[in-house]
Amino acid sequence: MTKIAGQGRNPRSARGSTAFASGRMGEDSVCRNYLERGYALVASRWRGKAGEIDLILRKGEEFVFVEVKTASQHDRAAERINGRQIDRICHAALEFCGGLATGLLTLMRFDAALVDEIGRVEIIENAFGGA
Repeated sequence: MTKIAGQGRNPRSARGSTAFASGRMGEDSVCRNYLERGYALVASRWRGKAGEIDLILRKGEEFVFVEVKTASQHDRAAERINGRQIDRICHAALEFCGGLATGLLTLMRFDAALVDEIGRVEIIENAFGGA
């Protein structure tokens, strides 16, 4: 019996694969946006003990840690960023900066990048400033 690709696949697994692909495309779009504005990509999907950071960019002496969220609309994407995630990202950024020559004195900023269903990117600079 010949098995057709995708046949019998768990619908939840298929949704996960779609979400993963959508997230990767969103990260790529956001990265291009920063690069066009003169930032240099330092790392994508950087993983430390504290967790993962979607994008790490640099412009001059400042490092920018970016959390990318995709959803049907920008406001829905923003709603997906919670306090626990903010803490995780901040701890991971401190871990990353701990390995730099400037250590915890590194100039850093935390941005949220929101991508809607048609690929429009909205970047909120210093999104965690009040956290």
